[in-house]
Amino acid sequence: MKKHLILFLLGIVTFQTYSEITTINNHPYLLSLPKDISADFNDLSNTYFIADSLASFDTNSGEGKILWKRQQLMPRQAFNTNTFLLQPLNSLDFPDTAYPQDPELDFSIVPINENTIRIRIHTAPYHRDQDSSIMLVKTPLKNMDGWKVFRAANGDVTYASKEGSVTIKADPWRIVIKDAAGKELTKTRAWVDNDSTQVKINPFSFIKRGADNSRSINPVFSIGPNEKIFGLGESPAALNKVGQKVNLFVTDPQGPETPDMYKPIPFFFSNQGYGIFMHTSEPVTLDLGQSYIGANKIYMNDEDMDFFIFFGSPKQILSEYTSLTGRPEMPPLWSFGTWMSRISYFSEEEGRDVASKLRENKIPSDVIHFDTGWFETDWECDYEFSKERFKDPKKMIADLKKQGFHISLWQLPYFVPGNKYFPELIEKDLYVHNGNGTLPYEDVVLDFTNPATVEWYQDKIGNLIEMGVGAIKVDFGEGAPINAVYHNGKTGWQEHNLYPLRYNKTVSDITKDKSGENIIWARSAWAGSQRYPVHWGGDAATTSAGMLGTIHAGLSLGLSGFPFWSHDIGGFVTDTPEELYRRWLPMGFLTSHSRAHGAPPTEPWLFENKDFVDYFRKAAELKYSLMPYIIEEAQESTLNGWPMFRALLLEYPEDPGAWKVDDQYLFGSKILVAPILNPGDTNRDVYLPGNKNWIDYQTGDKYTPGWHNIKAPQEGLQAIILVPEGTSIKHVPVAQNTSEIDWEAVYEIEY
Repeated sequence: MKKHLILFLLGIVTFQTYSEITTINNHPYLLSLPKDISADFNDLSNTYFIADSLASFDTNSGEGKILWKRQQLMPRQAFNTNTFLLQPLNSLDFPDTAYPQDPELDFSIVPINENTIRIRIHTAPYHRDQDSSIMLVKTPLKNMDGWKVFRAANGDVTYASKEGSVTIKADPWRIVIKDAAGKELTKTRAWVDNDSTQVKINPFSFIKRGADNSRSINPVFSIGPNEKIFGLGESPAALNKVGQKVNLFVTDPQGPETPDMYKPIPFFFSNQGYGIFMHTSEPVTLDLGQSYIGANKIYMNDEDMDFFIFFGSPKQILSEYTSLTGRPEMPPLWSFGTWMSRISYFSEEEGRDVASKLRENKIPSDVIHFDTGWFETDWECDYEFSKERFKDPKKMIADLKKQGFHISLWQLPYFVPGNKYFPELIEKDLYVHNGNGTLPYEDVVLDFTNPATVEWYQDKIGNLIEMGVGAIKVDFGEGAPINAVYHNGKTGWQEHNLYPLRYNKTVSDITKDKSGENIIWARSAWAGSQRYPVHWGGDAATTSAGMLGTIHAGLSLGLSGFPFWSHDIGGFVTDTPEELYRRWLPMGFLTSHSRAHGAPPTEPWLFENKDFVDYFRKAAELKYSLMPYIIEEAQESTLNGWPMFRALLLEYPEDPGAWKVDDQYLFGSKILVAPILNPGDTNRDVYLPGNKNWIDYQTGDKYTPGWHNIKAPQEGLQAIILVPEGTSIKHVPVAQNTSEIDWEAVYEIEY
């Protein structure tokens, strides 16, 4: 296996190949750790090509060529300060007639609508078809309506609509994005931009690796003063990504407390009024002003750049992005109710007991989830209830449904060697092959690019749905191997990030086919997964930090195009302290979907303080009383691609303060929630956006816009909940499950 030497500025030596990273910073690489693509772009063994000038462009077709100048990375010493710089390179390729010194390569500009324009840049003479992408719900067609094309005397080409413009500067070549008033929003960096700084930033370029001649592109955009960038997936870090380095590589981070993500999404938008969907499935690393304050360096493993650029407000940009990648159909009504779960209920007796106690304690609930223990062997997925512990699972499901409970079941797409299906999956060739194209890894990983695998798997899931199961927990999906060959002929570099999307789709399709309902319960995701609700935030820590990370993660995922989202109320990892559970519950129930799940006890009647049952009931009843409001807001979210768990900036983009708040949120468009984050606190600072007064939902107290320190009511829920003055919120009398809601009794309360 060929390897090449990467020399970092800090003197760290790392060995890497294109097919497999074996070490990171001298530590062995472990399967499914995030890929930092930026390392390849500081490699002395690679050849660099800088976008130099516009070689040609046809305004009728929107197609042209970029002249790329060949460069090499050279070490530089200045009084014992060592750096490296790009320098012109005379090609030693042979024959030189076959390998141009400075190639001219294709690019294109395709308007989609007045708010959206697509730019594709190729670093090789051949072009891969991207229009059949599973990330897209339709083939984006060229639409010049509302667009005008101008060519200046100096060769610059401008595409302009009433929403904004994109200019291709001829010399030096660069992309300039402006709003409708002509204000520059961002632009790609050229080498000339380094004239004013001693920090020499590589401009828009691509590399050809010395290891295998593969190519990767590196778009670099400017970041303006006070610019803020949002999206990029379910990140627990601060919502504003400026100053961060983000790896878009699906991982199992073990919880929403690290920079790594179950759900990285190659989409972001800026408070300047533009957004970008990076249409790729390959790993991407974004350095958003972390290494240089004025540059958004986008390191792509992909050899091509296929970017959709959007203009508008945050809501407009989200709608444009989700019109390309899809929006979910409405999940079933029952899914908005309480999901009661733990890891795990092991028997029919336990499931029936939980159902009985929920009704005895008058805690509204619609779902009971059986986690890893419903099989004969805990965690060993065989799609069958244990015959010893579930005497008649079909009857159990039917009986619980009569009581208003739907059943959710856990499973995963990996099969250990001891699983009874392991030999069959090998024999039928339904697995992801290793890098040699032969045997699987330790576990069989289902290959969802293989139609036969999809058929085999959907047969198993379909039997459960036909039995009466309401939803399948689509767990894991982050471990699809990189050093692998998939049935469709692609490697893990193209398929790893797509694995969750294919997995989500496969389960959602069979569920909808058998039950008519659009519902799953999934952990991993990529662009397009929002079509298949619901996703939850993974294994949160049972700490206040875990709670804050969960808030950030949910808000960030919502700003990445996901209308529906949930989390484990109280955290997952250990028994939830009652004090933390109390602070978490209001947030848990003022989320589109609500599940109490984790290490036992999660059921409120198991806590020592018997008053906790009353508190839990009060939180659940709040959500059930708000069902008319929730359903209306959810329907609007499905139509527009807006999140139910909503950052303030979406509703109040004209308020500068709303862009800075990331520890409170809007539930839908009207209800503001500020969770109590610190143990022992009864109050917190709350920012109230806009220009209307706000009314405390629990106490009726009135507050003016701006910052306030507000106390949670002593007899109420431990959270600050407010609505804008003059707002009407629809309510309904509390029912014990959503099928019993009296929709004729809906009433409105004006605040």
